[in-house]
Amino acid sequence: MIEIYTASWFAQLPDGIVRVGVSRGVPRGQPAGYRRYTKLNPGSWFNSVGSEEYLRRYKAEVLGRLMPDQVAKDLEALTGGKPAALLCYESPLRIEAGSQWCHRHIVAAWLEHHLGIKVEEVDYPQLDRFAQLKREGVSPPTFG
Repeated sequence: MIEIYTASWFAQLPDGIVRVGVSRGVPRGQPAGYRRYTKLNPGSWFNSVGSEEYLRRYKAEVLGRLMPDQVAKDLEALTGGKPAALLCYESPLRIEAGSQWCHRHIVAAWLEHHLGIKVEEVDYPQLDRFAQLKREGVSPPTFG
């Protein structure tokens, strides 16, 4: 099975990991060579709802329409079998500080649960993905 990681668009990735955007847009000035997997993009509501509603919608409207094993196969085909890093905008430093969270980590938890794999943030293997949600009193996403 393909190795899958998460990272910010702005992270320096180790050689051999293919950058795969899962955000609604791509930051200006990104070097060529990245791929896009738009099936994991959040809906147009992404910037206009609170955390609980975001989680509910993302799980139902995005992940609820996908099969985890097919997503892994699609990513493997997209990267030619090389490891993939699912990219979005949020900074791991701000996530770790509890001032942001990101949908790429919902995807990571979903893939971990359904595929029995580990999906780590590049350079932050012990990252508390949902520190901000916990601070807000919102339960992190669960699957099963």
